[in-house]
Amino acid sequence: MSEDLFRDPNSPPGATDPSMAAAPSVERPPDAYVRAAIAGDRVAAQAIVEALLPRVRNLARFLLKGDGEVDDVAQLACIEILRSLHTWRGEAKLESWALRVAARVARREAKKRRLENARRGSEPPELRAVGSAPDSYIERRRLACMLDQLPDGQREALVLHHVMGMSVPEVAAELALPFETARSRLRLGMRKLRELYVQGET
Repeated sequence: MSEDLFRDPNSPPGATDPSMAAAPSVERPPDAYVRAAIAGDRVAAQAIVEALLPRVRNLARFLLKGDGEVDDVAQLACIEILRSLHTWRGEAKLESWALRVAARVARREAKKRRLENARRGSEPPELRAVGSAPDSYIERRRLACMLDQLPDGQREALVLHHVMGMSVPEVAAELALPFETARSRLRLGMRKLRELYVQGET
């Protein structure tokens, strides 16, 4: 999975990435921004959220089935990131830490929505048509469509490993799975993705 696929699959081609605006870099943010946000400074908190939002939203899309709830879940994830900001110790990049928080929120909300859909006996809405767009945009949307067809456990493992860059032991720990189970989900999920990709080419 290329790094290019870790951009927002719903952003129109050529859109400006908000993380490249005047907000501080989330990879090496000034400590002053973090301290100010923790202290309740709304400007600092907004700057951090705006820098993180594109990747948080993209991660939410890969972990959710369909487009319908992505914005709501991304907003919940950003709220949780700000609430948990005081737990960031600076041992990892803020972005890496924040995406782990976002992944937990997205997985929790995805599970909640699966239970709600099961009770209602309904399925999430289908993805919107892509239309004409540059290849990289189409590939991101296509990947999201293929991920929608995987079992939830395989989908989560693949996103954590290939999108977030977690090692297999980290994936196992994050999902509270035995190492071999996590590795099996990755293997089976990748095999299914390859099959779906080949089917799409024929």
